[in-house]
Parts: sequence; structure tokens; C-alpha cells
Amino acid sequence: MTRASMGAGWYLRRLSRMGPAEVGGRVGDTLRRRRWRASAPPDGPRVTGVRFTAVLPAGTLAEVPPDAVKRLLAEADRLMAGHAVFFGVDRDDLADPDWSYDPKTGRRAPGGYAFDVPYRDEEAIGDVKQIWEPSRHQYLTVLAAAYAVTGDERYAERVAAHLRSWWTANPPLRGVHWVSGIELGIRLLSWVWVRRLLDGWPGAAALFEDNPVALHQIWHHQRWLAAFPSRGSSANNHVVAEAAGQFAAACAFAWFPSSPRWRADALRSLERQLRANTFASGLNRELATEYHGLVLELGLAAVAEADAAGVPVPASVRRVLLRMTDALAAVVDRRLRPPRQGDADDGYGLVVDGAGTDRWGSLLSTGDAVFGRLPWWPAVTGTDVRTPLLAALVRPYPGRGSAVARPDRRPAHFADAGLTILRSPERREIWCRCDGGPHGFLSIAAHAHADALSVEVRHDGVDVLADPGTYCYHGQPEWRRYFRSTLGHNTLEVDGTDQSVSGGPFLWTRQARSRVLAADADRWSAEHDGYRPSVHRRRVELAPERRELTIVDELSGDRRAVRLAFHLGPAVTAELTGHRALLTWTCDGEDRSAVLDLPGQLAWAAHRGESDPPLGWYSAGFGRKEPATTLLGTGSADGTRGFTTVLTFRG
Repeated sequence: MTRASMGAGWYLRRLSRMGPAEVGGRVGDTLRRRRWRASAPPDGPRVTGVRFTAVLPAGTLAEVPPDAVKRLLAEADRLMAGHAVFFGVDRDDLADPDWSYDPKTGRRAPGGYAFDVPYRDEEAIGDVKQIWEPSRHQYLTVLAAAYAVTGDERYAERVAAHLRSWWTANPPLRGVHWVSGIELGIRLLSWVWVRRLLDGWPGAAALFEDNPVALHQIWHHQRWLAAFPSRGSSANNHVVAEAAGQFAAACAFAWFPSSPRWRADALRSLERQLRANTFASGLNRELATEYHGLVLELGLAAVAEADAAGVPVPASVRRVLLRMTDALAAVVDRRLRPPRQGDADDGYGLVVDGAGTDRWGSLLSTGDAVFGRLPWWPAVTGTDVRTPLLAALVRPYPGRGSAVARPDRRPAHFADAGLTILRSPERREIWCRCDGGPHGFLSIAAHAHADALSVEVRHDGVDVLADPGTYCYHGQPEWRRYFRSTLGHNTLEVDGTDQSVSGGPFLWTRQARSRVLAADADRWSAEHDGYRPSVHRRRVELAPERRELTIVDELSGDRRAVRLAFHLGPAVTAELTGHRALLTWTCDGEDRSAVLDLPGQLAWAAHRGESDPPLGWYSAGFGRKEPATTLLGTGSADGTRGFTTVLTFRG
């Protein structure tokens, strides 16, 4: 986002999505920031003689599987050599990092009072995500975990050097790392785990509880979070991260006079926001799958701190996390990949594993250890470091067994979220995600895409009709618009416009309303009103015995220009002839294929890797994109005839 895109119009649109309480709270925040600017940050309370007691139980590290240890150490050794990859950018400067430097643009964020830093302006500071990510210190939890499993003090000494460097370079309220609450919350959680994992190192106490600089930083992080919580229309995953980090620190670092109050306030916020951010079905209300994972990780980490400190947690917290875990188990495909829905920015709550560890398998393993798996859950064959560490701290769930109602069979339709999974039963699974739910969460729906009635289809875990992903947030507005647009999804665009109206990169000023008309094991239909007065209706039918998926689109009303897009996964090659496309790909060393019969009323063309305007791209992760084929049909709809698409798998 550039300074030009943040003009008066944006502020007025943003203000229009706030209620009176939020406006009042933000006015209070502004006044507090001005007061804090006018005086030096306070020294904080003098703390002496405290000790860290939230250690791992004896024998925990011996439970970490050897292959997970091997991946962890490989990652730790790369970090020790100064190498890391953040959002598609290779870095070789992690041996001695510049905490304000963005390697993507070559810019450095300015210092000065934190709330004066124009962090949304890439021209002024660079890509703020690139600057913020190393300072979440999740790579330091990896190094600390490597020390814990090996006793090799090289890892501990590198962690200590980097923490001291960061604390020196980023004093309270100075610079870009004191702007965003989610960054402070996740950083506090990382520090808790760094201290825990370094507990056997002789220098651990001198680094933390006997170090006035560390105590000063920990206290100021918690003071900041208590003063500036995310509010109202911004109370999404950010507020969960803020509460989880505040709560974790107030449990594990309960060394300050304010610790009991911070702990109680953070727990109240966490309980309230976990419920607010989660549908009764267990899916995350942002309808952005990666944020489901982030919130679940943060919630589990917070419960671990509560149990380690002996702090009672409301039963509703564990119930929400249980529902989230069951919902995750229900929606993943046979290779444990969840839907690619809404925004995704590769955000994690707690990182102690090496590259190659499956995030979703790890969460299901932790869910099994904490809550117990159900008979219909998919099998998890991978291993991880995080599960045995969390399981050692979290007490067994009292609702395990029959005390709490859990699904007795795998749910396919989540009515409150409007999400339906159609799937075939055989090993070469056909998996189809159908979207008929709310546009997004809260009045701004910050992480939503204009993807009503879109579908996502996989064959044996391979993206065939793919959700293209997210790619970026700040600094590249044309790409942000494309990846969240209607054209950027497998659905119908009308008159060259999106179904919902964007007011900025994290703001929707008018949201399409969808409703599911029917959903069962192999059929789904829904409609939305984003193109009023017309209504777009879509029907999807899976015929497993024919290995065939049929999609029928109808648009009511007068004649209107339409474009129907089908985005193929990056592994899929398409040979388009007229309105038939032969799709081919390789999976597990075997050739696979399908035929896509497209509506004959439309003129079809294949697009791949185009930039002006963007079309034909796939983003496997934040900051990364690669060319992929988009099949685009252009024509018109007159309200009398539907568009029928048939996808037939051959093997």
C-alpha cells in the first residue's frame, strides 16, 4: 500500500464501517499515543529474585520422534549459517540481521516514535511483512528447540546474541516493531518458548529474568498490548494473537505487579474472541483457512501456558479448540490439505519444527494428543516436534469420550460457514470445496475474497481447479486486487466487476450475500446477490461412479456480459480445442488426466502468466507466485439458458 492509496477517501470508507463504540475507542487510542509521544517510556517496576518455573516436564524431549529432530536440526543449521526464506525471499544475512531492513526492496524502515512510522507505505519503509517476520522471533524458537534436543550451546548462544541485538535496536516505542499488536503478541509467545527451551543452558536466567533489559522489554510489550487492543471491525485473528501472547507472558513471566491483572484481562479477551472468531461448527469466521490454523495454534499455546502455570481456563476455551480441531479434520483432503480459501499469509502461532513438517498433520496430531481422535479422522503419518511439547504441558481434556457431543461421522456441510465438501470414497479421491457462505467476518471482512459460489477441485490431493491464493498484501495494489477478485476465482464474473465492492486492500464496502439452497453427499446448490438485480445461482453434482463433476451456472435477469473462469493448478497442463480442454498432470510418478467440457455459448481462451492485467497465476505461499493456466470463457447471459461445465477424470 502506498501513501497515495491511503488518502481521505480511504479513511472515510474505513470510518463508515465502524460503530460508535469502536470510534470512541480509537479516539481514546489516538489520545493515548499522543500522551505517550510527549514523554519518555517509563522505566517499569524494579524486579529482582524472580525465577522461570514453567519448564517442560522431565522426559518430554525424549518423546520427540527422531525424524522430526532430524528436520529440526537441518533447519537450525541453515539458520546458523545465516540462511532463511521469508515469503519467497532468500536471505543470507541472518547471522547478524538488520532488524529494520527489507531485502525485497532494499529499503530500511525509519526509526523514531513508533506511531509516526508510515508502515503501510512501501515507498517509505519497504515491505513491512519482510521486516516484521524475522522479528516475530519464530526462527529463534527453532534454534532454541535445537539446543533443547541436542544440548549444543552454539544454538543457545546464537539465540542470546540475537535477542540482545534486537532489544538494543528496538527500545520500547521506537521504530516499526512497536506498531502492530499481533507482532508484539506473537513475539511474546516466542520469548516464552525460547526461555522454556533454553532452560538447561547455564545462561538462560542471565538472558531473561536476571537481565534488566529483557525485563524492561517484556514489561513494555505487555503494557502496550493492554493499552492498544484491536477493536471492533479489526477484532479478527489479530486480537486473538494479542490476547494469547499477553496471556502466555503473564503466566510464564508473572514477575510484575501488573501480571495478575494482565493475565485476567487477557484470558477474558481470549475466551471472548475465540468464541467470536469461530462458528458453532468449528470453522473460523474469517473463512480464510490459514487463519483457522493460526487461531487454533495460538489457542492451544495459550492453554498450554495456563496449564503449566496452574491457571484455570473457562471450559468454553477448550470446547472451541476441540470444535476447531474436529472441523479441520473434516475438511482436509486425503493428503491432509485444507481448502485454499480467503487470505493466507503463512502466519504461525508457534514454530519449533524444521522445513518439511506438515502444518496440518501437526495440528491434527496435537488434537489427537489433547482431545483424542475420532474414528473418522484421517490418518496422520508424519511426525513433528511441537505435538509432544504441547501435549506435555496441556492437561488431558475432561470432555474426552462421551461427555461432549462430537460428530459421529465426518461432516461434509458446515451450514453456518456455508462450506460444503463433496468427495468420492476411493483412494484417488475427488475432493470439491463449494463456497456458499458469508463474504467474510466483521464489517470490513478484511481477509475475504470476492469468491462467492467458487469451487476448488482436487484429484488425489492435486489442485485441478485451484483457488489461486493470496500472494501479497501491501505495496502491489494491482496484484492484491487480482488475487482477491471475482475473476481470480472459479466463479462467474458479470459486467467486468467484482461481486463485492472493495474499499481498500483490507476493506469491503459492499458485500455479496450468499445462501445455500441444497447440500447433501454429492449435490450442492447456492446463489448470491452480488450482481443485483440479477442473481447468480450455481449447482454442483459429483457422480463418483462416473468420476464426473458437473457445474451449472445460471444468471437471472436481463442480458449481461459475463466471464467464467477456471483456474488450473500449477501441475496441470491444458490443451484447449474449442470448448473442450484435455488436462494432464503427474502424481506419484503416474500420468493422470481429465477432460473439461466447457459451456459452448462462451468463447474460450487459455491464459498463462499474464501481467497487464494479471491473469493465469497461482500463489503457493505468501510472496510467491508462478504461472498457471486459466481457462476463460467470455460472452453474455440472457437469463434463459445456463452454462454447463463437466469435468471427467480418466485415471
